[in-house]
Amino acid sequence: MAELQEVQITEEKPLLPGQTPEVAKTHSVETPYGSITFTVYGTPKPKRPAILTYHDVGLNDKSCFQPLFQFADMQEIIQNFVRVHVDAPGMEEGAPVFPLGYQYPSLDQLADMIPCILQYLNFSTIIGVGVGAGAYVLSRYALTHPDTVEGLVLINIDPNAKGWMDWAAHKLTGLTSSIPEMILGHLFSQEELSGNSELIQKYRNIITHAPNLENIELYWNSYNNRRDLNFERGSDITLKCPVMLVVGDQAPHEDAVVECNSKLDPTQTSFLKMADSGGQPQLTQPGKLTEAFKYFLQGMGYMASSCMTRLSRSRTASLTSAASLDGNRSRSRTLSQSSESGPLPSGPPGHTMEVSC
Repeated sequence: MAELQEVQITEEKPLLPGQTPEVAKTHSVETPYGSITFTVYGTPKPKRPAILTYHDVGLNDKSCFQPLFQFADMQEIIQNFVRVHVDAPGMEEGAPVFPLGYQYPSLDQLADMIPCILQYLNFSTIIGVGVGAGAYVLSRYALTHPDTVEGLVLINIDPNAKGWMDWAAHKLTGLTSSIPEMILGHLFSQEELSGNSELIQKYRNIITHAPNLENIELYWNSYNNRRDLNFERGSDITLKCPVMLVVGDQAPHEDAVVECNSKLDPTQTSFLKMADSGGQPQLTQPGKLTEAFKYFLQGMGYMASSCMTRLSRSRTASLTSAASLDGNRSRSRTLSQSSESGPLPSGPPGHTMEVSC
């Protein structure tokens, strides 16, 4: 497997007091389905997995994840893990436009490119963080390589293939909307788009004027042609690792994520529904998501001494019962905002945790 490119850069961003600049190395490696580019931050930590991210359609690793991983409270996490930010083929900054007729990889094939990355880096296990199409890719990878995935944070995942009604609606929308507008409708809620906030204006400009828009359309087409992941609770076709599902309240993919939660093992799955976060909670609510991620890592046995400060002072827990689809009773934990102090309780083993924050 040949390395095509290796570039060392120093990430320019505001530093916390006493913090040194992160050194990032960008690599491109060949895979059976073409080359793929990824950026590594930090150094491998003994007996710890790498955090590997995969972005959604219309975004790249920076526009999708930078607000989250540059958030102040996230620094404690990134000091404890090496990170690998993967760019889907043709999505990296400065990527040339693919030639006419180029066969873009399917989402399944994108998942099959991940072992080449891990082999090149000599990493044995990962904690995956994916958004939208990236969440699907990481889920597909986890199904085929369960021994290499210690945990997954899946934001806005839709595990289902498009049905006939979805296809008809997609085709009709395509007659009246441009590719950028359709992708924006995938990323953000209609309420957000109508409000046209500074965030929406920023990402509309990024996508509309992207020099690699033709490549973005190819990734978009692959996403719309995805296969059903066929998750089924209690079957062999399920995610074997701890999973945290995340979606914004009234986000475009809220129903899909709720359905996904109903199909996964409730003893391994936490469900985080974030209020006031729109379609991209990692962009709009990085603080809340960072806090939830810390608890998720603690539940996996990492960062046991981490201090929770930001959300802990503004949450209390109330327990409600919820029945699982197969008729077995499971506990659902709902966290609501409160002025009372106190730490968030960690979810007990064997319980699905539904969180509204």
